Amino acid sequence: MLKIYNTLTRSKQNFHPIVEGEVGLYVCGVTVYDYCHIGHARVMVAFDVICRYLRERGYNVRYIRNITDIDDKIFNRAHENGEDYRALTERFIIAMHDDERALHVLPPDVEPKASEHIGEIVAMISTLISKNAAYAATNGDVYFSVEHFATYGRLTNKKLDELLVGARVELDEAKRNPLDFVLWKATKPGEAHWSSPWGEGRPGWHIECSAMSTKCLGDTFDIHGGGPDLPFPHHENEIAQSEAATGKTYVHTWMHAGAVRVDNEKMSKSLGNFFTIRDVLKNYHPEVVRYFLISSHYRSPISYSEENLKIAMTGLRRFYVALRNVPVDDSVHCNKNSDEFMRFMAAMDDDFNTPEAFAVMFDLAKELNVAKENNPERAIKLAAQLKAMGAILGLLHEDPAQFVQSGSLVIDEDFRTEVERLIELRKTARATKNWALADSAREQLKAKNVVVEDRPDGSSVWRVE
Repeated sequence: MLKIYNTLTRSKQNFHPIVEGEVGLYVCGVTVYDYCHIGHARVMVAFDVICRYLRERGYNVRYIRNITDIDDKIFNRAHENGEDYRALTERFIIAMHDDERALHVLPPDVEPKASEHIGEIVAMISTLISKNAAYAATNGDVYFSVEHFATYGRLTNKKLDELLVGARVELDEAKRNPLDFVLWKATKPGEAHWSSPWGEGRPGWHIECSAMSTKCLGDTFDIHGGGPDLPFPHHENEIAQSEAATGKTYVHTWMHAGAVRVDNEKMSKSLGNFFTIRDVLKNYHPEVVRYFLISSHYRSPISYSEENLKIAMTGLRRFYVALRNVPVDDSVHCNKNSDEFMRFMAAMDDDFNTPEAFAVMFDLAKELNVAKENNPERAIKLAAQLKAMGAILGLLHEDPAQFVQSGSLVIDEDFRTEVERLIELRKTARATKNWALADSAREQLKAKNVVVEDRPDGSSVWRVE
């Protein structure tokens, strides 16, 4: 039985979908005003693994991940750049998709944009006003009335009187209660805006997800996920406005990925510890980065560092070393009834426990290394199992020999060409007994951290340490 930790109940629960065999999954996506950072990658990869595993278990998953393309940060950045906000968002959407493909993140089934769902947003706000759960303020904004939703705060176990401590109202706001949150913002000079019954303006952030998720998955759906900073206020507000509008339970299971921290601090531009996905991928193979992101349980904080990326590199390389030199036989398929595969599935059934799943894969890699020496037929079967487990986690797509050779680093063609030139030079020098030249070539390879293995048949293989 698959168990999932539910943020709402603060416990693991047996997963029972609303409709047998079907899963509706909504994950809050990126606000597209800049390149995606490693924190975005954590959420993308975590829910990609979750979605892959649900499908492996036979569920028909409808995966929705939205794009926020209406936001203050977007308009401010577009104004700074002197460009139309639509050009800005389109550029960063393309960049986001490039990053995802590099990390083997499968695209969601639907990727709705806030700008394309203004009608649904306006309709939901109108419903909330008609039910006295929202009100149009004197400044042209529309606010949700928190006091009209009796269970506000239940996702994060917060009480209204506790939330009121420290709450404040900005000078330009016309809230009745400091906790009330905006559903519709009156337009400001120079901003993009849309028509509504309350005047020209644009939607608030929270209402976007409620409108898009219910449009795509219905009033009630199975799983809602997101990053570590979203339970309050974003998801708390989503619950309030969605359930006030529909009168139904909004989501059955809430899931949240853990934070990425750098030297025990939150990653932020102001601290100078901010890393974009594309910057990290300049130095590390995408599978190494993906392995690093799922080497910890998806709910746990993860520490970004060069040391931990190198640990990930070493771990992933162990799988590829095991797979190297095993003949490929497409007629051999993974035995999903084997003890190894059942252990792997049991680990993933326990709230998608990837560290335990990796432990099973390491045991399997050890068996594979032994089998390669004395039982080639068993080795082929074990390799099929290891690759099948890797595929569920979005790993082991590369050619094993090439991956091991690269040392899991990003190797450009100039580097490869120079290494192969030096290896050939060393080979020729040794054949002609020019030991000084051979030693010179060896030292140049050593300086590049290249290890050369000479085989009995006279050929050589190399790898980067």
